[in-house]
Amino acid sequence: MSKPTVRAQDLLVGYGGAPVCAPVSFTLAPGRAVALVGANGSGKSTVLRAVIGLLEPTSGSLRVLGEPVDEREVAFRAQVASVLDDDAYFPALTVHEHLYLTARGHGVLGADALVRELLEEFGLAEHARSLPVALSSGQRRRLLLAAGFVRPRSLLVLDEPEQRLDRAMRDRLAARLVEEKKAGGAVLMATHDPDLVLAVADRAVHVADDVTRLLGPAEAATLISRENP
Repeated sequence: MSKPTVRAQDLLVGYGGAPVCAPVSFTLAPGRAVALVGANGSGKSTVLRAVIGLLEPTSGSLRVLGEPVDEREVAFRAQVASVLDDDAYFPALTVHEHLYLTARGHGVLGADALVRELLEEFGLAEHARSLPVALSSGQRRRLLLAAGFVRPRSLLVLDEPEQRLDRAMRDRLAARLVEEKKAGGAVLMATHDPDLVLAVADRAVHVADDVTRLLGPAEAATLISRENP
């Protein structure tokens, strides 16, 4: 059996030694997806930041691809791609240049063809020569998502990827994430979209300040709809 892509056991995360949520435990295998769900401010994004190495856990155990998390390691950066709720683009590069540089920087063969494919898929082909500042917030979000898919990866970490996407683009994203799983990739995402959970997630973790719970996709989707009427 292949080793888990992510294994968190009693993982406690926070800032200045103060935890932001109850301890989190889950296992994410290759070809599977786990969704973190919960109210705004519950700690979902903080958990993701620990998984990708931007935040040192307060306590507990966290392994990614069988190793302790260290985002300084080349092997870690080569296999973990993330899209957080940040404007993490190169402001002086066009949309096409940003994606091409990301692909080439990670050693992607056939970068030109892949960039063209993603520009079409994310509705950015007409904006390929535009600077990010000229894009709408939704278009910039699509640029960041495309940048996540343009590089090699074993683990894709997404923080509320549905933000600022219309329904058609959300459906397209869900289909892309299902394909990611079929190709053997693992997906870890925080989301408030019940449809995305139902379409993509194999398991969900309800993150809260009192206790975290493992849920099935249908139960998690119902919980999201109840918390966000």
